[in-house]
Amino acid sequence: MSNSSLHVTAIPAFNDNYLWLIHDDTHAAIVDPGDAEPVLAALAKHGLTLCAILLTHHHSDHVGGVSRLLQHQQVPVYGPANEAIATITIPLKEDEHVFLSELQLDLTVIDTPGHTLGHISYYAPAPGWLFCGDTLFGAGCGRLFEGTPKQMVTSLNKLATLPDKTAVYCAHEYTLSNLAFARTVDNKNPAVATRIEIEKSKRERDIPTVPSTIGLEKQTNPFLRYDNADIIALLQQTGHISNTDPISVFAALREWKNIF
Repeated sequence: MSNSSLHVTAIPAFNDNYLWLIHDDTHAAIVDPGDAEPVLAALAKHGLTLCAILLTHHHSDHVGGVSRLLQHQQVPVYGPANEAIATITIPLKEDEHVFLSELQLDLTVIDTPGHTLGHISYYAPAPGWLFCGDTLFGAGCGRLFEGTPKQMVTSLNKLATLPDKTAVYCAHEYTLSNLAFARTVDNKNPAVATRIEIEKSKRERDIPTVPSTIGLEKQTNPFLRYDNADIIALLQQTGHISNTDPISVFAALREWKNIF
């Protein structure tokens, strides 16, 4: 079930976070509210009533505003069952469903560990929206603070199986810096150069580069292209890998990006 009047609005926070407000001009759910104040301001500006909070993982820039929002309005707090987040009232695991009745929105939970051990993502099939926190970024992926390369590969592969038109609502404005890395490691890919020009133009006009789409990420994101022969050859030539198994290739890409 889906409400055709639903919108997703980006609320900028901190230096480069996006807090995603899902609303129908009456009710609203907020994804990963690291800071309550811009959320409260957006609710007031648009005359919205908060009906739910959706969390992907425990990092403070994603959960730091929850307690303050609950002082404003007592609402359900959905979040990962495998992470210790005190404010969660409805813990969630892989393949469980969330139905936000006020918004008539169905969400499916996808376990996406790697950035953290219990990280989850939310997929709304009917409108085709993915809220993936810090797992998948525009042209990049999250750092492996807690998980393993194998876990992150599994998580990204799950997301890559979603329909190409799926809108990817990630939590940070990292796209241009990620594309600079993509241009280095995937330098024979014309889609990367094209995307750089498009995303540069957006940022010059203060327009977010996200959401992107699963299809665009599959074309331009090196962390979804770790099995590409040109990328593997470059990693070998530059001494980043001696073993070409997929997990080793992905791990080498992630380690290179960490110091890029």
